[in-house]
Amino acid sequence: MVYSEMVAEFTDSVPCGAPGGNDVGETAGALRQASDEGHGIMSANRVLLLEDSLIIAMEAEDILRLSGVDGIDIVGSLEQARAAIAAESYDFALLDVNLGEGMSFGFARHLIDVGIPFGFVSGYSDIRDFPPDLQHIPLLVKPFDEKAMREFLQRLLGGLTRPDAESTL
Repeated sequence: MVYSEMVAEFTDSVPCGAPGGNDVGETAGALRQASDEGHGIMSANRVLLLEDSLIIAMEAEDILRLSGVDGIDIVGSLEQARAAIAAESYDFALLDVNLGEGMSFGFARHLIDVGIPFGFVSGYSDIRDFPPDLQHIPLLVKPFDEKAMREFLQRLLGGLTRPDAESTL
């Protein structure tokens, strides 16, 4: 559970006892619903995140959830990633380039073959060091923030973003 969801769950359970029947939980729920309407940009339901750094994976997960993605599967190795796509279907994937055990370029080519859109997430900012056949793939440079991730997702998945989503969040 994401930290913001834990806070919301707690807030929803704390009644204020206001005379009009309005309590903190109802108010918080209404505010959260209103803010979600402007923040969720994705209509994707399931994402594969291949990242060997747990801290970076958790940060990306939080941002993806804020962007409206419901299902996020985090894997830390190429073997786990191959098993995941064999078992599940994904709307898109985010791939760390350097996994310690090797580079994700071969797996990226497999995603192209099976028709899963993806983008790279890397500390390497120069795509000219990538194989020529993968230099056109969108790249999110680490470290990234929420704004950079949202812009990256809009570049990567223009067709999967909600039409009513704000362009700059």
